[in-house]
Amino acid sequence: MDSDRLALATRPESGEFLPYFGQYIALVPDGDLLTILARQVEDVCAALAAVEASKAATPPAPAEWSPLDIAVHLADTERVLAFRAFTFARAPGSELPSVEFEEIAETAGANDRRVPDVIAELRSVRAASLALFGSLARDAWIQSGIASGSPVSVRALAFIIAGHDLHHLPDLLPAQSVV
Repeated sequence: MDSDRLALATRPESGEFLPYFGQYIALVPDGDLLTILARQVEDVCAALAAVEASKAATPPAPAEWSPLDIAVHLADTERVLAFRAFTFARAPGSELPSVEFEEIAETAGANDRRVPDVIAELRSVRAASLALFGSLARDAWIQSGIASGSPVSVRALAFIIAGHDLHHLPDLLPAQSVV
């Protein structure tokens, strides 16, 4: 592994993110993070494509999100986290405001969208994130800033993106029948 990829391959330490995000980071398997990110977008897109069209905009239960809600939430969250990573890589120590992801989801209009369009969006957002993360020099990965009032590193943000997808992927998979 070249030295520029070393910082990326190393999991972020606990002081690089809020403890809440540890649940996402813990889900990320060992291995090359850029490869994991590239592979998992295809897993998410395949899961969404497998949802019956009649069920894509239907929540499985009251107060839960539909598959389209989840997929658009993944894209929106990744946009925010990648923007934070970009900002902190280019301007370490910057401070960015909080983002209310629940409010964004409520106004996203996900259930008015078509599955193929959302799949295309997921791929585009991930391609942009991969281009950003793939362009970063080693030193940029350990840079940090303040988001939502707490410090977070570029490296932690990349791991959070991967873990966030892994957290929500089971919600896109069809329920398993119990025999």
